[in-house]
Amino acid sequence: MIKKPLALLVGTSLLAFSGVAAAQPLAATSAAAMEHHEEAEMTEGEKLKALFARSDEENLKRNPIGALFRGDERYADRLGDYISDEYFAGEKAAETAELAALLKLDRNKLSATDRIAYDVFKRDKEQALKGLSDEIMALTVVRPVNHFSGFHTFYPDFASGKGGAPFKTVKNYDDNLKRHKQFIIIGDRSIGRFREGMESGVVETKLTITNVIEQLATQIGLGLENSPFMAPTKNFPDDFSDADKKRLTREYAAATKDIFAGYQRMHDFLKNEYLPVARNEVGLSQMKGGAVLYENMIENTTTLPLKADYIHNLGLSEVTRIKTEMEEIKAEVGFDGTLSEFFEYLRTDEQFHPESREALTQAYYDMGKKVDAKIGEQFKVLPKSPLEIRPYDESVEKFQAGGSYQSGTPDGSRPGVFYFNAYDLPSRSTSGITTLYLHEGAPGHHFQISLAQENTDLPNFMRFGGNTAFVEGWALYSEKLGFPMGLYTDPYQRIGHLDDEMLRAMRLVVDTGLHSKGWSREKAIKYMLDNSSMGETDATAEVERYIAIPSQALAYKIGALTIQRLKKEAQDTLGDTFDPREFHDQVLNTGALPMTVLESKIRDWIAAQS
Repeated sequence: MIKKPLALLVGTSLLAFSGVAAAQPLAATSAAAMEHHEEAEMTEGEKLKALFARSDEENLKRNPIGALFRGDERYADRLGDYISDEYFAGEKAAETAELAALLKLDRNKLSATDRIAYDVFKRDKEQALKGLSDEIMALTVVRPVNHFSGFHTFYPDFASGKGGAPFKTVKNYDDNLKRHKQFIIIGDRSIGRFREGMESGVVETKLTITNVIEQLATQIGLGLENSPFMAPTKNFPDDFSDADKKRLTREYAAATKDIFAGYQRMHDFLKNEYLPVARNEVGLSQMKGGAVLYENMIENTTTLPLKADYIHNLGLSEVTRIKTEMEEIKAEVGFDGTLSEFFEYLRTDEQFHPESREALTQAYYDMGKKVDAKIGEQFKVLPKSPLEIRPYDESVEKFQAGGSYQSGTPDGSRPGVFYFNAYDLPSRSTSGITTLYLHEGAPGHHFQISLAQENTDLPNFMRFGGNTAFVEGWALYSEKLGFPMGLYTDPYQRIGHLDDEMLRAMRLVVDTGLHSKGWSREKAIKYMLDNSSMGETDATAEVERYIAIPSQALAYKIGALTIQRLKKEAQDTLGDTFDPREFHDQVLNTGALPMTVLESKIRDWIAAQS
């Protein structure tokens, strides 16, 4: 059982004696003595959990948006800072102090599960401090926004009543107005950060900034009535008084106008001042300091000390393997032509494209029902949180990926959401429906994220944190679970699966090509078109995503290959006693682990079973 954390002890003592100046030194001494006494009585595991609890609580105060996504409304009137020198100094001080506190504990005295938590926490702190180093910060902070990264990309949905923010009470609505003011401040401070980069010579690409300019213009162009920021005023709860509805509508209109003015300031600055000095080259290796940054990002993303050349060559070998399997399906369906011609057939034939937005939505609903009927064969524990299926809002869909997932709340009051892209329907392929749902929905992101955050035995940083290699690696691994669940009987759904696997393999080639080998945007797009049935719209969006968020796309294949390798080790060792439900429980029941920690855990489990 966790004792009272240090923050609570000190806070209570200072509150009790704040009115008596002469007693303050005594209070501080008393609090320190109490802390020392309680620490002395704790087991090493209790000390570890107390550290985790303190760390989590302080993190929520510094990063309040994370609390709202959990359904915790204590800091709901705050959006957070995220961009000032003071914010980064606070993050660095916290990470340094928490790592020092962890290293004072004796790892050998911890249980097996607590040792896993210790190792994850330690790695998280070390990686965070690398990212907060002066060398790395000088390359990242001055590039605060691109078309894939920045508050403008998620905040409209978040504040619309359809995202993570609650809109059930008058206070919820008023809290949102307060967050709007901080959102505008973040935008204006971002302009200041961009100016710092202009002075240091570390700048974003013309491509990404051009896309941001279009994004801002699109949001402004929606106008007041169609803006997602006004949407909550069109869906007031029934118990709101007429006076509250009138006041809130008036104040939301004024706030939205202020947001539009902030958008306009950012738009005009980027178009008139920043775009002319932005770089033409799209790769990090062609940016000042970019090679060092990319190496750091690879390790952070994959949770492994890998080099760009190794990843590039791994990708090339995976592309070759997958193309061989594609050739086999081409022969199975009797297509008479080359693989490139088969890709063109899949891209262009009307049977592989949705008839309408509604038809595509229904196809995903149907897939969800098929998965639900089979999922118990592969999992012993299912999420409590429901899963909803929705298309992206039309105001943002153009620049979104083919699909994504937004987590629900741990108590299930807000569902997880699988979003799919219905923009430019002729470019969307129905052959990818099965694999996209398995990846973004169930059992991919929805299972991994929901099961972690619903597991109250885990410390919060493991319930709600994680790393891209595990999160995306699991989702890619989940695509292959369609085979034992009997979802790939249609050869065109299998080619859709291989096409998506090819996408992840190509990412290893293209991301490293762009950021370590000087590839152009056009070369990267051509490589993807030549090696898959992707349409040009999707290929372009993918490449521009890799340009905007380097290394993120590497995590999928690296993580999935790790989980697949561990599964094979378990199957080879355990033979007929291997149970996929138990294996999947072991992979998921401690949250999103770094790959090295996951390997140790699964091998220990295999040894215990054999």
